[in-house]
Amino acid sequence: MRPLSHPPIEDLRPEAILHALSDPIRATIFAKIMQAGCVEACSALSALGDRVIPKSSLSNHFKVLREAGLIRSERHGVEVRNHSRWAEVEARFPGLLSGIINAYASDAGSAPRAAEMARPA
Repeated sequence: MRPLSHPPIEDLRPEAILHALSDPIRATIFAKIMQAGCVEACSALSALGDRVIPKSSLSNHFKVLREAGLIRSERHGVEVRNHSRWAEVEARFPGLLSGIINAYASDAGSAPRAAEMARPA
């Protein structure tokens, strides 16, 4: 199995973060990981609302989020546990994630605000 690569925090680029979160599905996946603190099974996020995401698409969404530096993925046997890197990214680019997540929340009307999701789980 190929090792999972994670960019060091100093190598994160705002354009990669903006690209990763420009897709509403990836933004929702990231928000759910932030709320949970850690998602132990990618399949737990395969259904978003009434939409089912194919496994291959879900894997690609996680890859984009990981390569942008938004999540840290760790293999544990056959599972991959995904953790939010919110605090690290927020320290590097203050307000960037809050602004993006709050914009999605205001569009959705009922989605949690960034301040609610930033609290440790």
